[in-house]
Amino acid sequence: MAVPKQRMGRIRTHRRRSQHDKVDAPSRSTCPQCGEVKLPHRVCPNCGFYRNREVIVTD
Repeated sequence: MAVPKQRMGRIRTHRRRSQHDKVDAPSRSTCPQCGEVKLPHRVCPNCGFYRNREVIVTD
């Protein structure tokens, strides 16, 4: 069974674990109706369309 000869330092441990703390920017997609940038799988805030149907009436 493998046993470490030296204790792993605190900095090395935290540096390795810090890779899981990174936050990615949310992905974006374009609305097929108006061409505005929107979050995927959500109603377009500009025109109110979702999956080629008008869900929210905007004037």
